[in-house]
Amino acid sequence: MARKAGPSGPAAGAGGCPRAGRGPGPPVGYRPVRILVLGGTAFVGRAIVADALRTGADVTLFGRGQTGAGLFPGVTRLTGDRDTGDYAALRAGRWDAVVDVSGYVPRHVGQAMDALGERAGRYLFISSHAVYQRPYEPGSTEDTPRRPPVRDTEELFSETYGPLKVACEDDVVARYGSRATIVRPGKVAGPHDWQDGLTYWARRAARGGRVALPGDPRQPVQVIDSRDLARLVVQLVADGRPGAFHAVGPASPVTMGGLIETCARAAGTQVEITAVPPETAPPLFPLIKTYWPSQQRSAARARAAGLPATPLEVTAADVLAWDRQRGEPPLGRGYTPEQEQAVLARHDAAPGPGPSGAPGFR
Repeated sequence: MARKAGPSGPAAGAGGCPRAGRGPGPPVGYRPVRILVLGGTAFVGRAIVADALRTGADVTLFGRGQTGAGLFPGVTRLTGDRDTGDYAALRAGRWDAVVDVSGYVPRHVGQAMDALGERAGRYLFISSHAVYQRPYEPGSTEDTPRRPPVRDTEELFSETYGPLKVACEDDVVARYGSRATIVRPGKVAGPHDWQDGLTYWARRAARGGRVALPGDPRQPVQVIDSRDLARLVVQLVADGRPGAFHAVGPASPVTMGGLIETCARAAGTQVEITAVPPETAPPLFPLIKTYWPSQQRSAARARAAGLPATPLEVTAADVLAWDRQRGEPPLGRGYTPEQEQAVLARHDAAPGPGPSGAPGFR
């Protein structure tokens, strides 16, 4: 199967920076919300801090200080280490809300809550869609049954990541009750993304030409702009809203084929998508999923609470501009150009349709 897309989209913002229209600054007479952010400022934390500062919040950062040290001058920084249990810097201070970006195991959240005592009004925990028990239906909500919690290990891999997050969620809710908020993001994308999800496809589409897709172009895909996630988090804090919320996007459903075409429009290029067998792909290929309902979750509750919907084309353009600004370093996942050409050559030489039944397979 061949699908083509051509140029028509917006030019990327300079340096992949957030575009105009992300919201006004603080109103006159606004009392700053005091927010403590637990975690680094490499990507998701960075977007949350930027949005909080834009609203006029009084932000304090807690972490090891190993990422983003030059960011946000004037913001109070407290140094500690969640892995070693060093929370001494949190022994003083009071905050309206805590945003926990870096809690992965129950010990992390338990020790943080113990250190804070009663000096935090709300605890917002950044969780994951990995908490859910399969199977579930397309359009699943935050009330979908979760996996059993795990507490007897701190080893993070595919089988423990979600259950450990479940345990973290349970502990936060048990301690904070109606003052607990849980945000479960899907795949997050945007400038400063250290993973190779949308970045791979934005860069690949920008080269144009034939694009090898090791999967079905009809696969649904959900990505959330990091700045939309940040806006939701800060809004939930400002509103004091409890409960669990899916942070997924874009607003309209999109397939893998559609995502690649959108990236091409953002870059002003022409692409021809060729579906190739999944077994040709390196492990953990960007955005390729075999369980489609995981990419069809409902964002209705989060939208009602203030989750914005940045167009995917804008996100792709900003990611591309940021990637170019940093010099397009090698990516850890996906095909290299040489690998892709070899895969396409083998695909063209192979007779007949493959077992997948998806258009474009041979």
